[in-house]
Amino acid sequence: QYHYPFENKDVFEKTFPADFISEAVDQTRGWFYTLLAISTLLFDKAPFRNCIVLGHVCDKNGLKMSKHKGNVVDPWSVLDVQGSDAVRWYFYTASAPYLPSRFYPEAVSEAQRKFLGTLWNTYCFYVLYAEIDKFNPTEHKLKDCELSVMDKWILSSLNTLIKTVDNGLNEYKITESARAIGDFTDSLSNWYVRRCRERYWGSEETPDKIAAYMTLYTVLETLVRVAAPFTPFMCESIYQNIVRSVDKNAPLSVHLCSFPECDGKRIDEKLESDMAVVLEAATLGRSARNQSQIKNRQPLNRLLLAGDGAARLSADMKAVIADELNVKSVEIIDGAAEYVAYEAKPQLRTLGPKYGKLIGNIREYLAQNGEAAVKGTAGGKTYKVTKISANAFAKCKKLKSVTIGKNIKEIGNKAFSGCKKLQKITIKSKQLKKVGAKAFKGIHKKAKIKVPKAKLKAYKKLLKGKGQAKSVKITK
Repeated sequence: QYHYPFENKDVFEKTFPADFISEAVDQTRGWFYTLLAISTLLFDKAPFRNCIVLGHVCDKNGLKMSKHKGNVVDPWSVLDVQGSDAVRWYFYTASAPYLPSRFYPEAVSEAQRKFLGTLWNTYCFYVLYAEIDKFNPTEHKLKDCELSVMDKWILSSLNTLIKTVDNGLNEYKITESARAIGDFTDSLSNWYVRRCRERYWGSEETPDKIAAYMTLYTVLETLVRVAAPFTPFMCESIYQNIVRSVDKNAPLSVHLCSFPECDGKRIDEKLESDMAVVLEAATLGRSARNQSQIKNRQPLNRLLLAGDGAARLSADMKAVIADELNVKSVEIIDGAAEYVAYEAKPQLRTLGPKYGKLIGNIREYLAQNGEAAVKGTAGGKTYKVTKISANAFAKCKKLKSVTIGKNIKEIGNKAFSGCKKLQKITIKSKQLKKVGAKAFKGIHKKAKIKVPKAKLKAYKKLLKGKGQAKSVKITK
């Protein structure tokens, strides 16, 4: 290309090695290797600093496109309908570049709806009210505005996004950068704009209304510069309408603008962390209302909030939650244990083959002791039964035999009461210290209780008069 080494030596030396090269994965043993081998022989170094390997584009079912299979998607059939920005965005966000991607029109439409549609709707919201109020952003300065908590949060998130995308693109992390832009746009539309829309409705130009306009304008103007390398045409359209239409001195195109620089003074990590807690609380609160079939317009007395970060929420943050979920107050509690009930069920696919007919008894036990089982396995711990709770098997009318394991230290009151068919009880535990009253009341008259040989005398005394018939034998 440069006819090196016969001419353009200085140009070659300035541009070698290349910042990056990119090709499909099938070039690993071809072009990539050839470049590396020749460059090593000639210059003793790699010919590129970064290599972006692209995976194959497959069809909807993950199969490699092939003419003889008839599964080739004509790119123009998608470009003519969804547009090139949507296609670009799909490839950026669907998966890492080096992984195979499934390409079909519905997937592109979904990517288009989630990001491009959301960004466009936010832009339309701003333009609609800015035109009604004849708002001109060049007549105001953001630094002079009295910003609300929501304004400070979105500006902090914006500068965090700039930092994330800038660092990501410097490291050729395209997918991570694009997804960060998508997540921010979703928060901008579905949280900031939705929470602040009433600020734009007033007829008077109040300081709060100006702050809302300037914040949204600043975010949109900055966001299109951040996203311009990813979706060039939509960002250009938005830039021309909200920037060039009011500022003729602005660069002619968004692609002639400098990439935004992160303003570290605007970043408030605590505010962003607290708002993340608020968002999660709002999501869980709406879910709780839906499950209880209580519509949001019906006010509720209070909301109880527990979990990481809940205790540090300021009064402003609590007010956002209260307003979002239509509750009178938000109370922070240490834990939710006293408000939560657990239900445990055996996994039949796992336990069925091992325990067979006993699975019914296990199901009944877990139904009555689910909370203890859940708490016992918290944090990856193994749940060991050390106590058979009162009435644990009282409803197991079909129970014929039971083995009391080595870890059992206590049998509760009426634990096996009413098990009329229970004839065989094997106690393997040598740690049994307490047996509750009427623990074996009503078991079969000819039942046998087998105990460890070393504990025969002690257990006979321990099990005496626990409700069983006198004909029940205790043996070793």
